[in-house]
Amino acid sequence: MSTSLLIVLSVAEAVILVVVLALALIEIRRRLDSIATDLGDLGAALSSVEEEHLRPLRPAVEAINAQFDGIIGLMPSVARKAAIVAEHVEKR
Repeated sequence: MSTSLLIVLSVAEAVILVVVLALALIEIRRRLDSIATDLGDLGAALSSVEEEHLRPLRPAVEAINAQFDGIIGLMPSVARKAAIVAEHVEKR
């Protein structure tokens, strides 16, 4: 092969590589734009769900958590009494 042919083929290969990479980057950008749009829609939908469905539940959840706090607060007392009963049963 001649030197000039090798130079032409090398340049053609470089040009083809640049074109393929440019096309790939354009496709990636298109897909990322689509994903960004979809994420924006999802964010709006989640915000709507929070506002319409979750916020009204907050008082009920706080009331339930308060009840659990009260129950948890009683646990040490219940454990002490259970230990006394268990000790009394063992002595029998």
